[in-house]
Amino acid sequence: MTEELKEINRFTRRELSEEDVYIFSVVLCDNEIDRDYERFSDEALETLAKMFVGVTGIADHEPKSSNQSARIFSCRVEAPQGQLTSDGKAYRRLCARAYLPRSEKTQDMILALDSGIKKEVSVGCAVKQRICSICGEDIAHCQHRKGQEYGGRLCYATLHEPTDAYEWSFVAVPAQKEAGVIKGLHKGFEAYHYQGGVNLTIEKKLFSEGEQHFTEEERQELAKLYLALQQKAQDGEMVRKKLTEDITGLSAIVLPCLCVETVRKMTEGLSVAQLDEMKNAFESKAAEKLPLRPQLYRPSETSANHNDFYQNI
Repeated sequence: MTEELKEINRFTRRELSEEDVYIFSVVLCDNEIDRDYERFSDEALETLAKMFVGVTGIADHEPKSSNQSARIFSCRVEAPQGQLTSDGKAYRRLCARAYLPRSEKTQDMILALDSGIKKEVSVGCAVKQRICSICGEDIAHCQHRKGQEYGGRLCYATLHEPTDAYEWSFVAVPAQKEAGVIKGLHKGFEAYHYQGGVNLTIEKKLFSEGEQHFTEEERQELAKLYLALQQKAQDGEMVRKKLTEDITGLSAIVLPCLCVETVRKMTEGLSVAQLDEMKNAFESKAAEKLPLRPQLYRPSETSANHNDFYQNI
């Protein structure tokens, strides 16, 4: 019995065999800014990875037993190497393995998954905090509005401290563009994955022992992959340069006693994620010295409860 089958049988009343189940991979959510101008924090993704194990998959967030179609048996956070979010953060996604039973009733569902018709998904969960990207406070109580820009900075909410994971749903249009069913990848291949994927035959050759021969078509696809990774590397260097410039600029406010060269030396050897963390810390300190709020600001009387249920995240 495979390890995955052992994990699945934790949720079944009888022991199932490989022939009894259909298994697939799905990206539930990530730390990219979505269509609703919200994103999950990296810490929230790690927490949700534990919460979503055993959670059922339904359709269109309709919580009916007749709507249940699949169940998650394992879940983890992945960080594809070199992949960044739209604002330069290290990209992370919550990936799950799910199963459904093979039967006459589920054949249409399996066909829809294999053909890519059933693909997009959305999660239903509750979070304790929705942090404003501009001022760092709960967005329900601050003056900023999602989707608007303030001094050239986009306002969005970071979803933090999940309290529950209710369900995940197949939907027509998810809030998060990358959420959906994906092809399962070889464990060693994850670092080389790029948007658009790679032929599975090439994947097997790359991770097989001994001498391998590639066709002209496979060679062209590998060349395409190389160019894509090269572009990502260049993009990463641009992001690194921009983060370093932002940090050195903010240091004049936060650490005026240090010269620019000293601050630049501090940033050498740091990853993009660490640079982003450093920039955020400097921005928070700078905001304390240069407050963004007008003196007579008063919070809105119509504020949402922290424990709202966000069904289309």
